[in-house]
Amino acid sequence: MHIPDGYVDITIAVLFGALSVAILGLAARRVGRRVPESRAPLLGVVAAGIFAAQMLNWPIPGGTSAHFVGGAFAAILLGPHLGALCVATVVTIQALVFGDGGLVVLGANVFNMAIVEVYVGYGFYRLLAPYGEYRAAFVAGWLGITAGALTAGLQLGLSSAFEYQLLTTLSIMGVGHLVLGLIEGAITAVVYRFLAEARPDLQPTAAAEVSPS
Repeated sequence: MHIPDGYVDITIAVLFGALSVAILGLAARRVGRRVPESRAPLLGVVAAGIFAAQMLNWPIPGGTSAHFVGGAFAAILLGPHLGALCVATVVTIQALVFGDGGLVVLGANVFNMAIVEVYVGYGFYRLLAPYGEYRAAFVAGWLGITAGALTAGLQLGLSSAFEYQLLTTLSIMGVGHLVLGLIEGAITAVVYRFLAEARPDLQPTAAAEVSPS
């Protein structure tokens, strides 16, 4: 899902870059000035795990790729705001150090993976958790990455490189990730269940977020 430079028009890239900066700024304010001590070690582990998993890409038609993103997973364990900042940091490092995704479209990639997937995935988790946390984690991972793929398809479809074929890019990205997203959902649920059983003290709660003082 890391879109390279040249695939998205500069106006679209700037628009989504500005949206990313604004939303992440709000997320940072909600988290507060420092990460809670109970979350700091977990933040590092989650970021490292997502970083490694995102390096494994497989191409899909339409000029982009599919891979485990981990946005919903980060949101479930860290809370949505800290999760968004965590994934945004991973995506940025990958672009700057490894060239995974373009620099001009960095804001657009951050929007798709660190904002849309994180918040949409967390929304589904919170909605479905009362009916089973593991099932909720699966749906969060599955539909979270699908939502992020659809916004990527929107960006591509509104750009000249794809001749403004919006329905085509939305179909390719949406259907492709709706199917491959089952893998993300399964990984999210399995890893979450393992952590819940091995470290019950890490159970996600809304209190994981820190309000600004």
